[in-house]
Amino acid sequence: MKMRAFLYKWWPPALVLALLLIGWQAAVDISGVEKWHVPSPVDVAQEWVKSYPQVLAHTWVTVKVMLAGTSIGIIVGIAGALLLHVSPFMNRAFYPLMILSQNIPIIVLSMLLIFWFGFGLTPKIVIIVLVCFFPVLVATMNGLAQTDRSMRSYMLMTGATRMQLLFKLELPYSLPYLFAGVKIAATYSVMGAVIAEWVGGSQGIGKFMMLSYASFRMDRVFVSVMVIIVLSLLMVGLSRLLEWRFTRWKASSLARGNQGGDRP
Repeated sequence: MKMRAFLYKWWPPALVLALLLIGWQAAVDISGVEKWHVPSPVDVAQEWVKSYPQVLAHTWVTVKVMLAGTSIGIIVGIAGALLLHVSPFMNRAFYPLMILSQNIPIIVLSMLLIFWFGFGLTPKIVIIVLVCFFPVLVATMNGLAQTDRSMRSYMLMTGATRMQLLFKLELPYSLPYLFAGVKIAATYSVMGAVIAEWVGGSQGIGKFMMLSYASFRMDRVFVSVMVIIVLSLLMVGLSRLLEWRFTRWKASSLARGNQGGDRP
């Protein structure tokens, strides 16, 4: 049953992807375009196998920076959402500024941070934090605002403090919203890491892409794109796994509540 559901869910995108690859390969073969200009899927696959050790080394550098920046960005986003939620003054003072900060092109921030902090890990991690924290912050704030009002009133009647209300009711109820933001941040983290490596990296899949582009190795550029796609999918998969792990309590609580309500 699970296999049937899996196939039902994934065969449409798999079919579309297969058709796109077949069309791409056919277009390259029929047009006779040079490999250095537009490589075929077969050329990209062959180059991926050939340059696997080099690609793996660059990918590992990107993954380490990406995981560090994403983790910090998620923590900063959650902490910021909690602070703005409990303090209306902080919300009015800082939330508009945070929105304005998102209008600054990330490549400009990358150039400034690398100019200020050099070519080490610090600017790359800061860039990833900056692109990750805002989706988490906004999603968590929305979740905190959607807390069940009847449960909130009940806890207030029992004498719950503001912190008890926040951590025992509002934060748990906001988890589905929070993880929606985490999934967005997970994909942004790959983009942030690659842009940082474009601007000032000495290693990483973004640097590998730039070096390949400079030497007209379009097959390697496409390999880099494939790696970036795989990393994005893995990050989203990891966020889904964490979501399942931390939100199971809600489904089980609802099930217990329904069972209790069915009793005479």
